[in-house]
Amino acid sequence: MIGLISATAAGAAARDRLATAWPDRTRVYDGPVREAVERAFAECDQLVCFLATGATIRLLAPLLIDKSTDPGVVCVDEAGRYAVSLLGGHGGGANSLATEVGSTLSATPVITTATDATGIPGLDTLGLPFEGATAKVTRAMLDGAPVTLRADTVWPLPPLPPNVTAGGAGGVPAPPAPGTVRPDVTLFVSDRVVPLGPADVVLRPPSLVVGVGASRGVGVDEVYRLVVDVLRDAGLSALSVGELATVDAKADEPGIVGAAAELGVPVRTYLADVLASVDVPNPSDAPLAAVGTPSVAEAAALAAAGRGGELLVPKRKSSPQGRPAMATCAVVRRAPRGRLAVVGLGPGARDLVTPRAVAELRRASVLVGLDQYVDQIRDLLRPGTRVIESGLGREEERARTAVAEARAGHAVALIGSGDAGVYAMASPALAEAADDIEVVGVPGVTAALAAAAILGAPLGHDHVSISLSDLHTPWEVIERRVRAAAEADIVVTFYNPRSRGRDWQLPKALALLAEHRTGTTPVGVVRNASRPDGTSHLTTLARIDPTTVDMMTVVTVGNTATREIAGRMVTPRGYRWQSEGAR
Repeated sequence: MIGLISATAAGAAARDRLATAWPDRTRVYDGPVREAVERAFAECDQLVCFLATGATIRLLAPLLIDKSTDPGVVCVDEAGRYAVSLLGGHGGGANSLATEVGSTLSATPVITTATDATGIPGLDTLGLPFEGATAKVTRAMLDGAPVTLRADTVWPLPPLPPNVTAGGAGGVPAPPAPGTVRPDVTLFVSDRVVPLGPADVVLRPPSLVVGVGASRGVGVDEVYRLVVDVLRDAGLSALSVGELATVDAKADEPGIVGAAAELGVPVRTYLADVLASVDVPNPSDAPLAAVGTPSVAEAAALAAAGRGGELLVPKRKSSPQGRPAMATCAVVRRAPRGRLAVVGLGPGARDLVTPRAVAELRRASVLVGLDQYVDQIRDLLRPGTRVIESGLGREEERARTAVAEARAGHAVALIGSGDAGVYAMASPALAEAADDIEVVGVPGVTAALAAAAILGAPLGHDHVSISLSDLHTPWEVIERRVRAAAEADIVVTFYNPRSRGRDWQLPKALALLAEHRTGTTPVGVVRNASRPDGTSHLTTLARIDPTTVDMMTVVTVGNTATREIAGRMVTPRGYRWQSEGAR
């Protein structure tokens, strides 16, 4: 919950705007300001104070306890010009809250944390549990001091600055000799217990799956203690447990559900016949008789870990004093899954690049794309991002490269113009990708939509996009599709309409449409939609000049209902609006 506090009429007006925009996220605190701040600080996860920063600091100072538990605080000035991230920028989420407040109130977010200012990812913002001297390691990263990266394997992290260098293939080192201290600043990425020096941090990837089997009525403490003891004995960190896994019959077993809550992880369940098909080293007749599978703990952990999972700890029973064991568990390390984000950049204008696309670009440690698209967004990348760019005609090579980098464990962004799923990179990339990587699609504004917005409302009813490029699709197929759209009276947007080597396809396609539409049918021609050098004009099916069209142009041909109204191309929605009284 976000507490909202104000002291003046202007502050209350801005406060109420935020409360109206976020009714389920906010709570207004009235009354004397000091008391309101104290109540909100105790009750809320975040605060937005419509107060001067100095006054807010004085009110908050006696309340501060620890940066890991204090709420994030954003200050908005009297004129509503700035949303200042004042307290808990990372841990309290104040930086992202300031951005949201700024967007909602048309204020400028002010964020002063060093990592955000320099584009270096904060170690406490990666979504991974961490231990150690976070401030010291972050300071070294910011100062350009040498930082050694030691990782068991590659995980999809954001780009790290050049002064963070891999410490060899050995991964996590053995504990130092008694009385010695590791001299260098080290960033570990490991699920193992790590001997930390005074300038070390370990990030905990969600690499471990714990399979759990249990008898009916097992206690939470028995399951929890078993899991914790098994991990400790194996030299593994409980912070790297991503989930508990078990059989469907135990989905509501209080002991398992409670132990998962203690560990802060979800429970994943599988049908008994699915677990019965998993090859395990220690099958047993007891679970087969009880729930229909010869293995629960080992089979569930292996099933949840997926392809490449490694059984680190075979099935082990709990050891309660004075009674039979009621729980078993096994631990599997999942193979690292790289991440591929297929990102649509929109038609070219920076303000049509979505916030989600920007977030994915900044999350990626590897960027793959057409050179001219890379140039458009190079300034959005974090320092240290590895860029793999190539020229026109190498789409399949880029798709293969992006998938290979993701398979190697990296966080990859593969970019395309418009929407990456429309005549762009998503199709060849997903044709290469298997289920061994995570794939995320980020939609973008297509050229057809950008052109339509300029022309008016030509896509108000059924419409279709057709590429006239026959480099990959035989012309016979393209012609059949154009004929179908013509006969069905569907609005058509032509992509790739004409190039120096393909100058007859557009006239042919227009002629096919003309067999079913009059010469006065409106046609919109938009070049470089949304860009500073963009142009557009309305013409008709009889008067369009194909020689004015090139590969940077989209051509939208209306249907028989499309009209030019006040200089705009409009296709009616095609059904009647009826008032309640007319029904």
